[in-house]
Amino acid sequence: MPYEHTFTVPQEAIDRNGHVNNVVYVQWMQDVAIMHSDATGGSKAAEESGGTWVARAHHIEYLRPAYEGDEVIARTWVSDAQRATSQRRYQFLRKGDETVIARGSTDWVFVDSGSGRPRRIPEEVNACYVIEHME
Repeated sequence: MPYEHTFTVPQEAIDRNGHVNNVVYVQWMQDVAIMHSDATGGSKAAEESGGTWVARAHHIEYLRPAYEGDEVIARTWVSDAQRATSQRRYQFLRKGDETVIARGSTDWVFVDSGSGRPRRIPEEVNACYVIEHME
């Protein structure tokens, strides 16, 4: 089941066009990924193993604008995990009508906290996440 976090779009997220700025979605993607990882124990397991996650690539599709004061549901799930990489997907929905306003994905790499080099995702970290195959 995807992790969900609901929040209200703040004024600081709005650009000169009057809607949420595109780069704000990247921050929201990172924020909800961390919330999900914290909630599952994945953050603690990664830290205890001496590893951490770094983003390799983000992909975002903007489908509808969001405005200051809109309530947004940020939804995320892990869609794939390989040796040292994981893909996480996201949906951002307007709470009132559940219209998808944006969707995206991030390719994450598990790295050694000391060296910064990629390393195999420890089983105790993988065990914190359920792989969800959904769009």
